[in-house]
Amino acid sequence: MSIPAQDIAGPEILKEWTGADKTAIRADPALHFEVSQFLYREARLQDTHDYDGWEALWTDDALYWAPANGADIDPERQMSMIYDNRSRIGLRIRQLKTGRRHSQTPPSQLARTISNIELLESAGSDIRVAANAMIFETNLRGDTVWGARNEYTLRRIDGALRMAFKKVVLVNNNKAIWTLSFLV
Repeated sequence: MSIPAQDIAGPEILKEWTGADKTAIRADPALHFEVSQFLYREARLQDTHDYDGWEALWTDDALYWAPANGADIDPERQMSMIYDNRSRIGLRIRQLKTGRRHSQTPPSQLARTISNIELLESAGSDIRVAANAMIFETNLRGDTVWGARNEYTLRRIDGALRMAFKKVVLVNNNKAIWTLSFLV
C-alpha cells in the first residue's frame, strides 16, 4: 500500500548519504555484534507477533519501506507495498492487534533467518546496515518462502540502537505476490 506524499512527514532518510561526516565503518567486532543482536531481536519480535516490542524499536522520525517493481523506485511517484512513516507504523500495529485482519486468522507461523549482515557506513549517531533475510511463512493457504535484501539506518539513542529506516526489497517484488499480511 502506498501512502500519498503529503502524508509522509519528511522522508529525509531516503536521500543519499552525502557530506564530509560520512565515514566507512572499519572492522569493529563489538559494533558488528551489537548490530547483529539488534537485527536478530527485531526478527524474533516479528516472528512471534510481538507488535508492541517491534514498534518500540523505531525512532520517532522512522520510515518503513517495501518497494514494488524493483529496488530503486521513487516511492513518491511509484507504487510501494509499504511506505509508512512513524504514525502509519503505529496504525499498522493497531490494525494487526484488532484480531480483525482475516488474512492473519489464525496468524501465520513465521521463522526468519538474517544473514550477510554488513556495516556500511556511519554519519553522526546513524549507522547504515545491509542484511539478507529469508522468511518461512506457513498458514492456511500453505507454505511460502520470502527472500529479501534489507537496508537499515540504525540510530543510537540513549545508548541503545533504534531503527530510523528500514527498506525491505523482496527479491520477487516484480511479480504478483501473496498478500503481505505480516511484518516483513
